Amino acid sequence: MHWLYLFIAVIAETLGTSFLKMSNGFTQFFPSLLAVALFCIALFLSAITLKYIAIGIVYAIWSGLGIVLVTLVGYFYFKQNL
Repeated sequence: MHWLYLFIAVIAETLGTSFLKMSNGFTQFFPSLLAVALFCIALFLSAITLKYIAIGIVYAIWSGLGIVLVTLVGYFYFKQNL
């Protein structure tokens, strides 16, 4: 179950980062609210995950998968160049 929490945390962080982009520097209320809520969910789930998986493993998966997912969202949704 802790692996599932880790992957949900990474998805929440990716979505939070996407909404952070849409918030335009926290000037848009709804995307800002979603960004903060998703980051809180991501941190909460990662804290639970750290009880069962070593921090080096969690951080490697979190950062590696997060980089790939945020890059894909930027490329396909925001039409950014790589």
